[in-house]
Amino acid sequence: MHRRLATGMAASTLALITVVGTATAAGAAPADKPQVLASWTQTSASSYNTWTAARANQAAWSAYAFDWSTDYCSSSPDNPFGFPFQMSCARHDFGYRNYKAAGTFSANKTRLDSAFYEDLKRVCAKYSGGTKTACNSTAWTYYQAVKAFG
Repeated sequence: MHRRLATGMAASTLALITVVGTATAAGAAPADKPQVLASWTQTSASSYNTWTAARANQAAWSAYAFDWSTDYCSSSPDNPFGFPFQMSCARHDFGYRNYKAAGTFSANKTRLDSAFYEDLKRVCAKYSGGTKTACNSTAWTYYQAVKAFG
């Protein structure tokens, strides 16, 4: 009898702690937000792909309060000469906006710009010959612009 009562009380206490803990943390972003942000803003293709999947399912990440807004390539063409740079620009905006909100932008800007350039080069890798050369030149120009003015 005592064992059942103790087990029931322990379960009730655990449930209460869970509810109170959840209510307290409901207004705050999860503690791993910096790690998630970092994982989505690396130079690798896997980082880009993970971010793209998350962007397509933003509701699943709503507790993190990420800023998903974008103006894509700002005042530059989103798809210069037909090269689809729009999503690379969107991920770059995501990194800039969220690191600025976290107050750690300056420590991450170089990596964000490098990730942008790697994303653009992956776009260009789908082409060959003179088209690839033109794409890579355009990617270099976009990268230099964000390095200097971003």
